Amino acid sequence: MLDAALVAMLACPETRQPLRLAEPELVAAVNWAIAAGNATNRAGVTIREPVDGLLVRDDGVVAYPVREEIPVLLIDEGIPMSGLVSPPCP
Repeated sequence: MLDAALVAMLACPETRQPLRLAEPELVAAVNWAIAAGNATNRAGVTIREPVDGLLVRDDGVVAYPVREEIPVLLIDEGIPMSGLVSPPCP
């Protein structure tokens, strides 16, 4: 897990808005969309690998993946939060 002090220093590379760690439910929903083939990054590339975590931009529009405890803070790697297909309700 990322250190809270590190997360507090990070910002969106596009807008410079603060980032926050996503709740486990959001990470699970994004991983569900990835597994279903319904998640693309800002470059339009279908995401194939699940994420270990997400850093969500303050406005909630984009989240950046965390893989192996490394935040991937590249604009094109951002995951748009709108349009993600949510898992079915149990």
